[in-house]
Amino acid sequence: MGETIVLPAQDPRRAALEADGWVIVARSFGAQLHSDGINDQRLHALIAGAGGLVRELGDADVDAVLHLDAITIEDYPGSTATQHTPLDRRAATPGVSRRAFGAFGPDGDLVSMTFVNVDGVEAETHFTVVHRAWRGQGLGIAVKAASVLALAEEGVTRFRTGGSADNVAILRANDAVGYVRDEEWVTLEQDVR
Repeated sequence: MGETIVLPAQDPRRAALEADGWVIVARSFGAQLHSDGINDQRLHALIAGAGGLVRELGDADVDAVLHLDAITIEDYPGSTATQHTPLDRRAATPGVSRRAFGAFGPDGDLVSMTFVNVDGVEAETHFTVVHRAWRGQGLGIAVKAASVLALAEEGVTRFRTGGSADNVAILRANDAVGYVRDEEWVTLEQDVR
């Protein structure tokens, strides 16, 4: 693999790089949601529709978080701009500025989670993941919806999220929660053939 560069999709340098043989190897996006655009009723319905228990995660959930992270570490699409670093015990421990929400299966196993970094009235999703066996059931949507509802109730007014533009599931989850895409990025790699 050659050198990589991540640029906004509309960056004027992109055309010159592509003319010099750089190729797009991944696309990513950013999206926002303002608290005045939150549809509480819809978000509560999305959580209820997923079934199972959806709640905020705490210290007692760290082992479950580490387990789910370990078995899904290879599941993040994209490249440099959307890589997920495996969690260690410290990173898996929620706190005041790093909140986490999860969904649990009938057997009590954590099957979906989202981690959100909070700074005053701003929150940015760090990552969201769903166990392979539980995908397509609205659990990623449910944990994102739960995070938005809880944090908005505590005074957060601006929410950001992002990820791989190739990840159809997260695009659908963000749309369902009410996020609006406002950034597009490209990852270019030097063609070394």
